[in-house]
Amino acid sequence: MSSIEHCAINGRFLTQNATGVQRYAMNVVKALDSTLGNDERLPIIAPTGTTNPDFVRLPLVTSGSFGGHAWEQIVLARTDHGPLLNLCNSAPAFKKDQIVCIHDANIFAAPESYSPAFRMAYSRLQPLLVRRAARIATVSHASARQLARYLPVRKEDIAVLPNGHEHALEWDAGRAETAPQVVSAIGGRGRQFVLALASRAKHKNLGLLAKAAEALDGLHIDIVVAGGSDGIFASDLLEELPNVLLVGRVSDDDLAYFLKHALCLVFPSMTEGFGLPIVEAMALGCPVVASDCASMPEVCGTAALMASPFRPDEWIGHIEALKRSDLLKGELRGRGLEQVRNFSWTNTAAGYRELLQNPARSLAQRGRSRSSNALSLAVVIATRGRPAVVSATVRHLLATQTVRPDTLVVSCVDVNDASDLVSDPRVTIVTGRPGLAAQRNLALTNLPPETDVVVFFDDDFVAHRNWLASAACAFRDESRLVGLTGHVVADGIKGPGIPFDEALRLLDGAPSPGSRWHEPYSPYGCNMAFRVSAIGDTRFDERLVLYGWLEDRDFAAALAKQGGRFVKSDEASGVHLGVKSGRVSGERLGYSQIVNPLYMMRKGTMTLAQVTDQVLRNIVSNFGRMLWAEPFIDRRGRVKGNLMGVADVLRGRLEPERAAQLSVFNPLPLRSGGKAR
Repeated sequence: MSSIEHCAINGRFLTQNATGVQRYAMNVVKALDSTLGNDERLPIIAPTGTTNPDFVRLPLVTSGSFGGHAWEQIVLARTDHGPLLNLCNSAPAFKKDQIVCIHDANIFAAPESYSPAFRMAYSRLQPLLVRRAARIATVSHASARQLARYLPVRKEDIAVLPNGHEHALEWDAGRAETAPQVVSAIGGRGRQFVLALASRAKHKNLGLLAKAAEALDGLHIDIVVAGGSDGIFASDLLEELPNVLLVGRVSDDDLAYFLKHALCLVFPSMTEGFGLPIVEAMALGCPVVASDCASMPEVCGTAALMASPFRPDEWIGHIEALKRSDLLKGELRGRGLEQVRNFSWTNTAAGYRELLQNPARSLAQRGRSRSSNALSLAVVIATRGRPAVVSATVRHLLATQTVRPDTLVVSCVDVNDASDLVSDPRVTIVTGRPGLAAQRNLALTNLPPETDVVVFFDDDFVAHRNWLASAACAFRDESRLVGLTGHVVADGIKGPGIPFDEALRLLDGAPSPGSRWHEPYSPYGCNMAFRVSAIGDTRFDERLVLYGWLEDRDFAAALAKQGGRFVKSDEASGVHLGVKSGRVSGERLGYSQIVNPLYMMRKGTMTLAQVTDQVLRNIVSNFGRMLWAEPFIDRRGRVKGNLMGVADVLRGRLEPERAAQLSVFNPLPLRSGGKAR
């Protein structure tokens, strides 16, 4: 009896155009057909009228008088076969005994690349599949991480079964028809060319090539764009550029010819589940220049040149280096041929067979090659008047993080604020004017120029050991990610504070937070990270001298105007001690609670609805608890400050920095004790 008896394959892909997803399905079933035993049969169920691919051990079974999604959800769902293998992102929504390959999370990560109808359909279908299917598979570890951020599934429960490369070895450049003429014409003008693949999808990022085209023209390099159709691009993008040749759809044999003669394949996508053209190029000895995000570092390993999908200058530099160095081209060809051995259709098909036999099976890790091209992380901690606290949290951070920061800056008013960290060679101490915004800005100006991601921790925040690792992974995977804030397991700011030892216990005992993302989300300043290239010249507003969190919100809102994503990640967790030493007077805080939101509304970093909610909640909380105030909160002072702020606003005085000039019974600290969320 066959070990996969009663199983079947969803054959809807046989009726669809051959994009990367359908190529994956076809090559997996080809590998299954060639590796099944002589007595084994695995039927492919497809709509009536489907052309028979004539597999030996995968007989075609057709049914139904229609096709498309309706066929899949109605006809296929009612078949008598047991376990069903679905290889193209969709499947019957309510069938339990099935394996479903979801190639990527692009409808969530890059929604602008898809039509509203497509987004609506898949954003509703895929959560159902994840909840009901026996097992979810995907094509890369990066894609597994992405799926776990958007769908109700743990990345550990997703089987990673990548694309293979063997199909490209079957292409025959000798049978090419279009490519030889194009290549000959380019060579006849004494020029070379790079190859790109066309797509309408915005996340494919072909616009980067338009920005690089002029410089490449100066290097006597053309850009050949294959795929799609001749008129696929807007006139202001590529088609009017003199060194860009749009050759439209070409055969696989023509593609092989282009790859064998190209200076390199350029692959500037902002997100990909896998990136099949990368391994096709490497298998045919073509060097690759690819984006340094999402799955590309995993697929490329050390066998390609990597560049930011937002930095045309980096791509130009890599392409010029390849043009000038035959040695570099030879090294990349050799590494590429070695790298593609990690990606085999035979191994992937074997993995699916194992899952059909036992969907819960833990598969051997496949295709987990990594790039040496890592993000450079900097941690900034601003502090004042709490040397013991900052010493404890920084030393814990350095001792426990699974990914160590390349730079750690402690920004102080006086070096004594940094305690014994002054003598630690791993810590950079900078001193300057007081105030959270000013101290953070000082740290930003002292970051190394190569810094990719800057993390801001409060001096009393205790980070989980994987905080930096999960943040680095998120910024690597998601090229459009600008800001990230973590999950606060416990926040002492809402009570009397949390002792350091108790914070460690809470972190150790906290349940696994999962990988889900929540967006849009305004960063919470006790633990947040930003992409440095997105920050540019933006700085924290130093007029916001008090009311911690609103200056964070103001900073993030200023960056959000430029586009990008801001999320809360459950993976990056920690405990905010909420240390109360050196807190400001209630008057100062109460004044800022009124004036700061209104000032931000005038700047355009808070809406009227947000300001109304923020101000009213603070006023109601302060007045409502004034007679029964918490021992660690100066409610009476806050009420007085609220009234002073209202009076100044009515007089037309909207100056948030005035809070620092009010009478005070405690030294002015870095951050106040009344954050409201």
